[in-house]
Amino acid sequence: MADSKREIERKYEATAGTRLPDLSRVPGVSAVVHRGVTELDAVYHDTEDHRLAADSLTLRRRTGGSDAGWHLKFPVAPGIRDELREPLSDTLPRSLAALVRSRVRDAALVPVVRLSSARDVHHLLGDRGELLAEVGVDEVRAVRLTGGDGTATWTEIEVELADAGDPALLDAVGGRLRKAGIRPSTSASKLARALAETGPGAEPRKGKPGKAAKTEPGKGKPGGKALEKKPASKPGGKAREKKPAPATAGDHVLAYVRRQAEAIVALDPAVRRDLPDAVHQLRVATRRLRSALRTYRRILDRDVTDPLGRELKWLAAELGIDRDQEVLDARLGARLDELPRTLLLGPVRGRLRIRSAARRADSRRRTVAVLDGKRYLALLESLDALLADPPLLPAASSAPGRALPRALLKEYGRLAKRVGRALDLPPGHDRDLALHEARKAAKRTRYAAEAARPALGKPAKRFAKRMKAVQSLLGDHQDSVVAREALRTLAAQAHAAGESAFTWGLLYGREEAAAAAGERELPGVWARASRPGLRSALGG
Repeated sequence: MADSKREIERKYEATAGTRLPDLSRVPGVSAVVHRGVTELDAVYHDTEDHRLAADSLTLRRRTGGSDAGWHLKFPVAPGIRDELREPLSDTLPRSLAALVRSRVRDAALVPVVRLSSARDVHHLLGDRGELLAEVGVDEVRAVRLTGGDGTATWTEIEVELADAGDPALLDAVGGRLRKAGIRPSTSASKLARALAETGPGAEPRKGKPGKAAKTEPGKGKPGGKALEKKPASKPGGKAREKKPAPATAGDHVLAYVRRQAEAIVALDPAVRRDLPDAVHQLRVATRRLRSALRTYRRILDRDVTDPLGRELKWLAAELGIDRDQEVLDARLGARLDELPRTLLLGPVRGRLRIRSAARRADSRRRTVAVLDGKRYLALLESLDALLADPPLLPAASSAPGRALPRALLKEYGRLAKRVGRALDLPPGHDRDLALHEARKAAKRTRYAAEAARPALGKPAKRFAKRMKAVQSLLGDHQDSVVAREALRTLAAQAHAAGESAFTWGLLYGREEAAAAAGERELPGVWARASRPGLRSALGG
């Protein structure tokens, strides 16, 4: 996997010959050391319709400087990006190609812009000589390589925080620059400015000269605000348009579907990077989308959405292998932590660790293989097609206050039947299965309420909250069922190896007791969730 670096920086407008103020007067800065001028040459790659730029991603091959190589940057927050690096090579490394696949699909990545920069570098140092930030004044020349042959030149100041640096330093440096008449950049990034100023018919932007405050030899310079503004294209290659506020039931459903489809695309790289909770979030987006297509089948033609729903169910199931293992590992680890050491008989932690590592490695390989597969990419293309030409039914043109509550309450009716069926069964295997089915229905009802919330407001919010309480209780019950199966297996393996199975049996009993307590609590939780007032507020 590529090396990763969190980049926190700010950018400022400058003019040729701009000199920096005395940054040694910034609180916390003891010295500013001039490091000379570095020549940087970067070729930025994207699809011809700029799918990466549309989502504020930048992919470049850069020579010169201390970090020559391939760089892929993902936005995290304004002024913050994660930069993934691979060594210099003639072709795009496979690890980085995989991270942009959900956006690029089968489209070719081509050189779009070349940026040549002369960077005058200064280091801001602390009391112990440690690096606090790097300030560079960049003289930039941009040349369009695809979609035109324009050129542009400009000067900017970039301030990048050192690893483990205090972000407050950037505020202090920015204050000094503004006092010197140097203002924050209005461009999201060098690439964004280059695309804007080198395209057909573009006119280079002329920045106002700031007060060219004199600097003492060896003083540094900062970087600018990195809030990425999205260019006019999106992953599927279609132009981003500013859409009017949702007005009809169809507008609201499509807005929700679009948000979940975009979340799937955006979370794909996080899953490949094995970031915390990424698989869970991707699975949730997949399930929310499938739930919306199922719930609002009077809004969107099911002849089109049902095949998509089946593919989304497949994807959620594949992601579930990794996610379920993650949940189980966390649950069993927490249960062991609750026990006093005197009750940990045998190498229980080692056995659990070995089992978890082996299963997690297998599930992760399978997850990545799914994301690399043609079936998954075909699903993404189908979602783009759905949003480009939505199969709206006549009910889609109705007022959201009429169509959405009807669909939401229908999901609630299914949930009520499943809860009632489960509560009528005696404790045991059949009830466990029925409660699991009720859990899935509670989740669909909650997602339906969340989708309707922008249109229905507080009633939908309160309803979703109640459904979440039911879902959480039933989810914990199902996790206990799965944990007991795993504990039974661990106990058998320990016994076969000549180890004590006492601890595994003890945990099994605790899980059994927790499940029984949840079953006793369910009637009360369901009674609160199914209050008639909540439904009547939705029009039911």
